Amino acid sequence: MKNTISTIKEQKKNGEKISMLTAYDYSTAKLMDEAGINTILVGDSLGMTMLGYEDTISVTMEDMISHTAAVARGAKNAFVIADMPFMSYQTSVYDAVVNAGRLMKEGRANAVKLEGGVSVCPQIKAITEASIPVVAHLGMTPQSVNVFGGFRVQGRDEAAALKLISDALEIEKAGACMAVLECVPCRLAKYISEILTIPTIGIGAGNGCDGQVLVYQDMLGMYSDFTPKFVKKFADVGTVMKEAFAEYISEIQSGAFPDDEHSFKNNDTTDYAELAEKLNG
Repeated sequence: MKNTISTIKEQKKNGEKISMLTAYDYSTAKLMDEAGINTILVGDSLGMTMLGYEDTISVTMEDMISHTAAVARGAKNAFVIADMPFMSYQTSVYDAVVNAGRLMKEGRANAVKLEGGVSVCPQIKAITEASIPVVAHLGMTPQSVNVFGGFRVQGRDEAAALKLISDALEIEKAGACMAVLECVPCRLAKYISEILTIPTIGIGAGNGCDGQVLVYQDMLGMYSDFTPKFVKKFADVGTVMKEAFAEYISEIQSGAFPDDEHSFKNNDTTDYAELAEKLNG
């Protein structure tokens, strides 16, 4: 069954946890979709996991549109959310609506996600009024890493906790359909999840949220540059891939691959040297 805003909100209402993973290409999205994932986030984390950047700042609209379109082609039932990259919505409400529209029209996303609380409520309101669902992102917002001075847990003291609660209420009021809570103390994330009517998706925010999201390369052991504390490795796919690559290289060098099973043969007994001589005849 196709996942929609309505079905996802119904999951929260019924106390059913919502599953979300990142994906950036057709084949990965198709596998996740077939496994039954509720939502797929085409995160600007692709800057690091797919493009090799140090952070998400360098990701462009063209990057996001291309990867989102690929994911959308592979996801038949999952609800696809596309990140709005750095400076695609902060500059003005007009820019935010135009760029959100591009992600929907060219990228075929089902919703867009942007980072921030009260400061981006005008953008959330305008994008929503343009009939585009908006997912908010609170807590540790990677596009603001330079302001935070690194990837740090947010909402630890009372003032910061109150700001997060206020931001959560305001983004819901502005029209957000979902909220991602990243690197937030679990008791605070649970409280925010209880006071909001929209679903919350946690990443490093405990199990009190309505759902969870992880970067798929992290949970499969495919990305080793940096592993956050909140990541659980569900499989060591990275090691399996490296072993397979090494075996492939070895078999090429030894001549074991390709063997007869993986080669094509003619049924005749043509003498190709004799045949080639006819070229000079």
